[in-house]
Amino acid sequence: MATKKFIYGIAVVKFNQKEIGYIEKGSWDWGGTKAESTDIEAEQVPDAPVLTLANKNATIAPTFNLIQLDYENIQAVLGGTLVGSTGSYTGWKAPTDLVELRGPWEIQFVSGQTMKIPNGTIMANLGGKLTLTEVSKIECQLKVNKPEEADTAPYEINDTPSD
Repeated sequence: MATKKFIYGIAVVKFNQKEIGYIEKGSWDWGGTKAESTDIEAEQVPDAPVLTLANKNATIAPTFNLIQLDYENIQAVLGGTLVGSTGSYTGWKAPTDLVELRGPWEIQFVSGQTMKIPNGTIMANLGGKLTLTEVSKIECQLKVNKPEEADTAPYEINDTPSD
């Protein structure tokens, strides 16, 4: 059976061409909304609409938990400032101004496909519990925005090219 008929498993998640780290097992949810439409009813046709007008396409708005919290991954999804020097950061400082982090996303699936989102905004917060039986996490929601380039799809899924 060909695996290309199925999409499963997160292999790599990238934001602005940088891997953002491990995603908590079972936390990825596609979210989003179903397509919206309006049914047009006629008095003469009591058993079904005579026309259905499409109002809005379905959307995705993935939510997931980032659990690999090295300082660079924290900054990638929360903004703020890294402390220390490149390659040997010793800390992270939360942003002092409103943060709007947007850019291209790439999600590679274990099943051999890659999803590309040319314009996504990440909304994130520190979450989870601080215990000895689980790790802290950054709870993330990825908002898929209209691409800046005309005639570009908001997201696409293709076979992952072989290296």
